[in-house]
Amino acid sequence: MFSCDGESIPVVNDVNLEFTNTFADKAIVLGDANSAAATKHTSQQGQVHHFQELKYVVSNIRLVTSEGKELPYHINDLDKGATVIDQAKPYSLTYTLSNIPASEYKQIKFGLGIKSELNTLDQTRFPKFYEAAGANDTKMHWEWGTGYRFTKIEGFYDVDNKTLSVHTGSTVKGKKDEPESYKQGVDAYRDITLDLPKNVVVGHKSPTIIIKADFDKLLSGDTKITLASEGRDPNATPSIHTANNMKVFVDNLGGDSKENKGMFSIIGVK
Repeated sequence: MFSCDGESIPVVNDVNLEFTNTFADKAIVLGDANSAAATKHTSQQGQVHHFQELKYVVSNIRLVTSEGKELPYHINDLDKGATVIDQAKPYSLTYTLSNIPASEYKQIKFGLGIKSELNTLDQTRFPKFYEAAGANDTKMHWEWGTGYRFTKIEGFYDVDNKTLSVHTGSTVKGKKDEPESYKQGVDAYRDITLDLPKNVVVGHKSPTIIIKADFDKLLSGDTKITLASEGRDPNATPSIHTANNMKVFVDNLGGDSKENKGMFSIIGVK
């Protein structure tokens, strides 16, 4: 504690990150192929779609003070500084940053996915995150790869409810069973920087930053995507998770330039 004009102020407090997943401004409700309750959405290309499963990894979190100093939050420890946002689990939509120094903060930065130097399925190094990401109802491990899935979206599209399946994650190139030959393939990690609408004051209160993830961007982002059955358009085939097919979805969701910001924005601070 420290004192200001005789009043004790906590040296640290929590900051809560609250994630709201939407289609534009409409909250997403998951559902199976025949669900009447699921949130149906129409892309700019005219395709109706909805989700049955929606998960993504957030890591490498940093807060930026009003003076511009960057405060990293366990950026090299997936057990303490990474989480899986799962629309089916309401508790996962809030993530608490503990013991944040009392100050004013003007920005938040975080990763969609996991930076390359940590993106290995290492049960020994990060057992908690490894277990949570690999649980039967989460499945954020690639079955064939060495790293994690960064997003996992399952659902249906068009009036006949064809299967939609978009999984993203970084890839490696190299010879099988020769890790020393591995090199970065597609880098699906995206670093997000969001300005806060007003400075967040950490001290007496534990503030909450409300972050919107607008999944309208999946098909109607910087690149407009028309989902197609396998064989019609290899750049828009949702059921094939190859590097070439995946990158356009990665860029729509996470952005790839100053002009293309991706799906994240701040909708409030409380």
